Amino acid sequence: MARPEQVLLLEPQFELRFRGPFTDVVTTTLKLANPTDRNVCFKVKTTAPRRYCVRPNSGVIDAGTSINVSVMLQPFDYDPNEKSKHKFMVQSLLAPPDMTDTEGVWKDAKPEDLMDSKLRCVFEMPTENEKTLEMDSNKIPSSLSKSESSTLSMKSMASSLDDGEVKKIMEECKRLQMEVQRLREENKQIREDDGLRMRKSTVMSAPHSSQAVRVKDEGLSSRVIALIVLFFVVGVIVGKLAL
Repeated sequence: MARPEQVLLLEPQFELRFRGPFTDVVTTTLKLANPTDRNVCFKVKTTAPRRYCVRPNSGVIDAGTSINVSVMLQPFDYDPNEKSKHKFMVQSLLAPPDMTDTEGVWKDAKPEDLMDSKLRCVFEMPTENEKTLEMDSNKIPSSLSKSESSTLSMKSMASSLDDGEVKKIMEECKRLQMEVQRLREENKQIREDDGLRMRKSTVMSAPHSSQAVRVKDEGLSSRVIALIVLFFVVGVIVGKLAL
């Protein structure tokens, strides 16, 4: 006897995709929706139970509601030949109105009451270009999270202070800014005064140096004249003695 058609709506319907690299846990979500007016019991089974962690792997979906099932693939060494071995099955049955024990309902269920849907697993490995883009995109959120955390910490600090404390802090900041501006102006004035004094000292020292050169030249000229006169007198006396 053929089994009844699955009443649950699965999303995705036919396959679960897992994107590598598989060096860490990879999670995909399976949505189970119950469009009927009765509660539905469900179970999620896999052909590789050691490779996956499914939460929740069983339960009851109320009429007209849905749940999300997290299927977590554990880290492993990727083997392209192994992907066809992994499959999932969603098994379901209509819950009786007076249900008190879920496990008892599954034990007492007849084969013709059970409904199931099968999904295959698809493993995807990123290309080299995609790896580079993922690394760059991971850097940006980290910097954004730092700036956001610093902004949140500033907001939390401001919220913890009352209006009086905030006003005091603002006044202190304003006073410090005025003090910094005053020190800058004083430093600028000191530099201008130093430059003016250096220019004055240069101008005043220039005439003295030229006068000293002039006196030195005059001293040398007088010495030369005196030596010439001395040689002339000596020459006259020697000439008279020779006669």
